[in-house]
Amino acid sequence: MNSRVEYSGKLFHALSAAACAVIVLMLALIVGNIFVHGKSHLSWEFLATAPDQGMTAGGVFPAIFGTVLLVILMTIAVVPVGVLVAIYLNEYSAKSGWFYRLTRLAISNLAGVPSIVFGLFGLGFFVKFCGASIDRLFYGGALVFGQPAIVWAALTLAILTLPVVILATEETLRAIPNELREASLALGATKFQTIIHVVLPHSVSGILTGAILAVSRGAGEVAPILFTGAAYFLPELPTKLNSQFMELGYHIFVLCTQSPDVEATKPILYSTVLVLLVLTFLLNLIAIAIRSHMRAQLRSAL
Repeated sequence: MNSRVEYSGKLFHALSAAACAVIVLMLALIVGNIFVHGKSHLSWEFLATAPDQGMTAGGVFPAIFGTVLLVILMTIAVVPVGVLVAIYLNEYSAKSGWFYRLTRLAISNLAGVPSIVFGLFGLGFFVKFCGASIDRLFYGGALVFGQPAIVWAALTLAILTLPVVILATEETLRAIPNELREASLALGATKFQTIIHVVLPHSVSGILTGAILAVSRGAGEVAPILFTGAAYFLPELPTKLNSQFMELGYHIFVLCTQSPDVEATKPILYSTVLVLLVLTFLLNLIAIAIRSHMRAQLRSAL
């Protein structure tokens, strides 16, 4: 009996290791294929110039700039809202109340909505409703914000990635010992002061983890920005919130589906995919470095 249990344990261990190896191998094959086909066309000129009208020459700098700016605006929009929702759910709400259950249901459903639906929502709500209302109120009906723009694309992606930030932050808040809260309250601090000075400093790493996951999710999305701000060909850089922009994911989609010469475009396509992967990794590394630095500061303060 013991030998059979031991054999079953070893078999399960081997199957688990094999499943992990398959995942690693798949990732290595994908990244390796992109690197092998994309490195030949990669150059400083490719990174620093704009594409030509036919998409068969030139570079991707406007798309790189637009992607970075889009991710920054998305992060600025989603992190504060996600953190506030997580604080309410974990610190203030009654877990048996109807509003808590309704909010929890909304977050779960929001996480499962297809990304193309977010694009249609962004077009209808942000562009047609919010943008048109701003134009009527402040610009006399002139078309300024009532059109696809980078600010609407960023807000659409913020809604898309909101559940990620909420769940990551809430898990961190839940892991903070209640003794810290009780000690703060016992010393005369209010609940608000306890959250600001005790809870939030200990949850910085979880908040930044949510931001990292949001960046990873938002940087590669195409469908939500398809209707809300991304441009087919726009060599000029976005300089205002109501500017349209080029984005690496959408640029890859255009190269795959709209190029008049697929063979001539293929090296550019692979190089653009490689740039998107590297850029996403760099954004994540920056966020991880900030998180590590803040963790070290928190440890030294304690």
